[in-house]
Amino acid sequence: MSSDSIHSFKPSNSKQHLPKASTICVIVGHGIEAITSAVVLASLGQKVHLYANSVLLEQQLQQYGFEHHLQALWQLYDQQQQIVYQPLPANADDLIQVYESANNTENLKIAESTQVTESPRVALYWLFLDSIKTTWSDDSWITAFNHSHQQTRPIIMSGIEQLGSISALAQRLRRAWVYYIPFVFLQDGEAYSSMLTPSLWLLGEKSPDSSHHLTVLRPLMQQAHAYHYADIATIEFARSSIMAMLATRVSFMNEMSRLADSYQVDIQQVSRIMGLDERVGSSYLQAGWGFGGNTLPTELNKLQQSGKVNSIDMPLLQSVMHINKDQKELIFRKFWQYFDGFIDNKTVMIWGGSYKSGSGRTAGSAIHPLLKLLWSYNIRTIVYSDKAQTELAASYDQQPLLQLITNPYQQLDMAQAIFIISLPTQHRLDVAQLNQQALPIFDGQNALTRLQIDALVGDYVGIGRAK
Repeated sequence: MSSDSIHSFKPSNSKQHLPKASTICVIVGHGIEAITSAVVLASLGQKVHLYANSVLLEQQLQQYGFEHHLQALWQLYDQQQQIVYQPLPANADDLIQVYESANNTENLKIAESTQVTESPRVALYWLFLDSIKTTWSDDSWITAFNHSHQQTRPIIMSGIEQLGSISALAQRLRRAWVYYIPFVFLQDGEAYSSMLTPSLWLLGEKSPDSSHHLTVLRPLMQQAHAYHYADIATIEFARSSIMAMLATRVSFMNEMSRLADSYQVDIQQVSRIMGLDERVGSSYLQAGWGFGGNTLPTELNKLQQSGKVNSIDMPLLQSVMHINKDQKELIFRKFWQYFDGFIDNKTVMIWGGSYKSGSGRTAGSAIHPLLKLLWSYNIRTIVYSDKAQTELAASYDQQPLLQLITNPYQQLDMAQAIFIISLPTQHRLDVAQLNQQALPIFDGQNALTRLQIDALVGDYVGIGRAK
C-alpha cells in the first residue's frame, strides 16, 4: 500500500461530525482480518468504527500493500467516512461509554474525540483477540462489557487461541449473544473476495440457534459455499482440526516426495492420481518446501500447547512440525549435493520470496533459511519477488550479498543456478531464455510442468521430481 494511502487514514481532528448513523459496527483490531472485516462490512453498506493501535495498524497496511483491491476500497470508504478509525483506548470502558451515553461531562469529551454527535446504536462489537491482548487484559474488557447497559448487543470474537479459551471467555460474558468466527476462509492476496464469498463460514454460538441476531452478517452467511454453526467450544476444536489436517497433508506429501526421489517417480503425477480418489481429494497435496505464513504455524503451536496442558502426547503433530521445518532446507541440500559441496562464492538467482503465490508476506517462507545458508558460503543472491520485494528489502537492508531485481530474467548470465520459491500462478516461464544459459534449476515449489522440464537444456531438481 502506498504511503499516501496510509497517511490519508489518520484519526480526524476536524470539527466535521459523522452522519447520524442508525447503527454502527464497532471493530477492535489492527490485523488483516480486522481490516478486511471493516472493508467488507462497509461494502455491505454498514458504518464501521475501527479502533486499533495506530503504529501496528499502519504496519499492517504497509505489509499488505499487495492487496490492491482491498487498498482501493479502504481509501474509498475512508474518504466517504464509511470507515472511521480511532486509536484504541487504554481501557474498554472508554470505548463502550462512547456508544452508551454522551450526556455527562466525561462522556462528552470521549464523544467529541470520536466525532460522535449523539450516542449511535451499535449493531455489534467485533473483537480481534490477538490485537487487544497487549492493551486490554481479559479481566478488564470482560468486566467493562459486563457493566455495559447494552447487554443485547452482540459480541463477536475472532482469533487463534488454545482450545477452549474463547469458549471460556464467552461464558464469562453475561450477555447471551456472544459469537466466535474463525477466519478459516481468508486467503492472502484475495482477502476481500475470500471473505465476501467465504469457502467455509463457521459460527460459534454461546446461545444455540441465535445467529439471526447477526443481521449485518447475513449476506456473508448466505454467500458462503459451506456454512455450519455450533457451540463455541466445538467451532474452536473444528477450526484447529481443519488447520492441523491441512498441515498434515502437506507434510505427508513432502515426506512421500523424498521416497519418490529414491524410486525416480514424479510426486506431482502421484498427487494428481491421489486427487482422483474422492476419499482423498486434491487440496493440499502439492509437495514443495512446506507451509508458512502466520495461520498454520500459530495454529499448530496453540494445538501443541493445548496438548501439554492436558498431558496428552501428540506425536503426529510433532512429526508434522518437524518435517515442515526440515523441508525448508531440503532444496539447499539438493543444491549442495549437485555441486558436490563446491558452492562457495557462487552467484544464484532466486525467484519468489513469499510464503505462497499471490501473497506479499514472507513469514515462515523457505526463502529465509535458504538465504542464510547461501550467505554462510558467501554466495551472492539475486532475488526476484513480484510482491515481496518491499518486505525483503526491509528485512535485509544491510545485507551486501542480496540484490533485488524487478525482472526475473535480469542478470541470468551472472548466475550459476536458479532457485524457485514461489512463482506467481500467472507467470509464464520463458524456457527459451532459460535455455540460453542452461542453468540448473532447483524448484522448491514444483512450479514447472513436465513439458517445461523436458524442454529445458539445463538440469532440473525439484521436490520429488527430476529431469
